[in-house]
This record gives sequence, C-alpha cells and structure tokens, in this order.
Amino acid sequence: MKKLHVLVLLSLFSVSQLFSQENKQEYKEIRIPLIGETAPSFTAESTNGKITFPDDYYGKWKILFSHPAAFTPVCTSELIELAEMQQDFDKLDTKVIVVSTDGLNSHIAWKKSMEAIRYKDQVTPKIDFPLISDNTQEISKKYGMIHPYSSTNRDIRGVFIIDPNEKIRAIFFYPMNVGRNMEEIKRTLIALQLADHKNVLTPGNWNPGDDVLIPAPKSEADADKMAAKKDPNLQELAWYMWLKKVR
Repeated sequence: MKKLHVLVLLSLFSVSQLFSQENKQEYKEIRIPLIGETAPSFTAESTNGKITFPDDYYGKWKILFSHPAAFTPVCTSELIELAEMQQDFDKLDTKVIVVSTDGLNSHIAWKKSMEAIRYKDQVTPKIDFPLISDNTQEISKKYGMIHPYSSTNRDIRGVFIIDPNEKIRAIFFYPMNVGRNMEEIKRTLIALQLADHKNVLTPGNWNPGDDVLIPAPKSEADADKMAAKKDPNLQELAWYMWLKKVR
C-alpha cells in the first residue's frame, strides 16, 4: 500500500512538473516589443472607464506601468509615489497608465484604499490615472510583461515610455520584490524629450539642468572646425566628445 501511495505521489508530481514546463514554454514564446517599435494597441476596462490605447492619448507621451497585484505593499507604495508626481507628468505632457492581471473590482477597491493611506506623513492625492484590468493577460502578453520563471499569472514590474508617434523609447523591468524609482523614470522621460527637442545626448548620471553632449564629429578635422567657431556653449573634452550648455 505504501508503495502504491509513493507511485501515486510521484505520478502527480511528474504531471505537475510537465504542466508547469508546458505553461512556461507557452510564455517563453511571447516576445517583448523593442525600443523603436510601434507600441501594441489594446482596448480594456479601467477605473476610469474603457481605454483604447494609444488612440485615447493621441499626440501625448505615455508611460505604461505594469504591477504584480493589488493590495500588495510594494505596488501600493509605487502607485502612491506616482500619485504624488501626477502634476509633474502633466507638465511634461505625459499620461500614466497602470495595468495588472487583477480584475476591475479589485482595482476599484484598491484605489479607494490607497487614497485613504497616509504615506511618508502625507495624505495620498486622488489617483487620476487609470488602473487597467488585464485578467485575460492580453495586454501583458503583447508587452511581454509575464515572465514565467517569476510568475505565469502575475505581471512583472514593467515600464514602457512611448512617444507621441507611438514608438517605444525606453523599457524598464524590475523584479517583484524591488520597487521602482519613479524619479529615475521621470528623469529618463525628460532626457528623451530634451534629446528630441534639441538634438543632443545625455551623459551618464545626467540630471535636468546639467550640460549635455552633442553627436560626435565625424573626424578630427570636423572637430577642429567646430573648435574654430569658439562657441561659448560648447566645451571640447576630446575630439569626439563635446559638452553643450542647454538654455
């Protein structure tokens, strides 16, 4: 009888392992859209009503955040930080959209709960950005937000910055137990907007207000021509590396 029990348990374990591997294989075939690609479109229900993405945000910069689950501490802290920064993103002409595989009713209840939390000795502002329900995982699969070796039914902490032309410009992924740095995401957004507007590059550890870089001259001869102009806004560090003051 004991041998029979052992055989049954081993059989169940083998079936479970096989199902798990097949399930992971299904998600391994889903790809993450890359920088420069057009952001996948979708329609979904949210705490702000029906969302048609990206059509509802035509001409705007957009940041799509995914999170693992409602009523969890790290996700709650992240969304409260985002709520505190809503005006900052508005000034940058940028819309924030949050998605998870939870149901809509869960998001509605969670939003109400978060707005009642006093975090870092501050009252949480009203959350204006939508929390999207993706319980079919359609959006999560389009954006590669399900990482099967982390979870097959919960989104990883993903971030996609999308420009007004619907092109993906930056991608971040964080593990489930590490909260995102919202200031870094905002810094990246500002850098992208500045780079587009001024045709410049931002150096390592750049912060808004710092000097920027310009595209490298094609040759030392071209660099000499630039130096001869004696532009007070330019500083040569090497023939291929020039700093520029941005006004």
